[in-house]
Amino acid sequence: MRNLMIARSIIAAAALSGAAACVSGLQEIDWANEPLTVAVDDAELGEDTVITRFAFGSCNKETASQDIWSTIAGTDPQLFMMIGDNVYGDSDWPGDAQLSTFRQSYRTQAADPGFNALRRQVPWLVTWDDHDYGPNDSGGDFEYKRLSEQLFETFWGSPADVRSRPGIYHSVTVGPAGKRVQFIMLDTRYFRDDLLAGEFVENLGKYEPNTDPGASMLGAAQWQWLQDELAEPADLRVVVSSIQVLTEAHRWESWSRLPLERAKLLRMLGARNGGGIVLLSGDRHQGAIYKDTPAELGEEVWEFTSSSLNLAFVSPDASTREPDPRRVTPMVSEENFGVVDIDWAKRQVTFDLLSDKGVTFEKRTARF
Repeated sequence: MRNLMIARSIIAAAALSGAAACVSGLQEIDWANEPLTVAVDDAELGEDTVITRFAFGSCNKETASQDIWSTIAGTDPQLFMMIGDNVYGDSDWPGDAQLSTFRQSYRTQAADPGFNALRRQVPWLVTWDDHDYGPNDSGGDFEYKRLSEQLFETFWGSPADVRSRPGIYHSVTVGPAGKRVQFIMLDTRYFRDDLLAGEFVENLGKYEPNTDPGASMLGAAQWQWLQDELAEPADLRVVVSSIQVLTEAHRWESWSRLPLERAKLLRMLGARNGGGIVLLSGDRHQGAIYKDTPAELGEEVWEFTSSSLNLAFVSPDASTREPDPRRVTPMVSEENFGVVDIDWAKRQVTFDLLSDKGVTFEKRTARF
């Protein structure tokens, strides 16, 4: 382990030393021969840790203000999760096989002091979404996804089991019996079949539900892995999907665009080996809290969406233009992140959607 940490530090130092040159012009870099960028090591998550507070967020533009990291640190989470669009590597991507702009995005992010400080303060769990995976709305047909995976896994220091298989899905279980939390990080990009584009509806998107029984969101191997994970004992399961699960109120990317896969996910969650369920999602550049009792699941489930950390698409009428019986809060379009508190004595979780200054937008409590 010590040798691995030393090696990662050397690679990271080499990557950071070239950051200034990268900013001045991508044409100056021989990307094929450049070392891959590595983020500073995050804190270690002890397997016996009793989780009572964690934070999460999505949609972080590496060239925008990074002040939110210190606000997140100030909430004193035991764990932070980046759940997609962690950088915007596809911005101005020229289509090159070296993924030059993705490499540059990681270099830029690695140089931010606030980001590095939070990495050192708490453990991180990470999954991706389209903009740090490939082009906008991309799925399994992305031509350079293997290199994109290598960039991601190197930067975030993915564990050996993740590196050993296609895709970046993984899980971590911590805490003693009775207070055991299972964090399940899904990969909704690497294996996803095409969405079905239809008529664009202003403010609500363009994708029709694809009811092809052969269309997959997770791919066969990840589905089997998820079933196996849910067979493990846990008292609370935090299932992370980069895109929203419960809502059907818009036509952007969501599980509702592959409704048979959504039903499969809910049935699989319903067949789990005990424990409560919390869903986390991002992607939307809007934050909100949802709850539903899907027939396939057979019980009430809550979903907490937080987006974006520093790339808000501010829209004061967001809640009005997207009516949704499953949403229990207004939609928040300002910069935001989520904090989840676990009260083990009361068997309840509290969802707190916070601004980049740490002010609460919305708060709800649910039992598990």
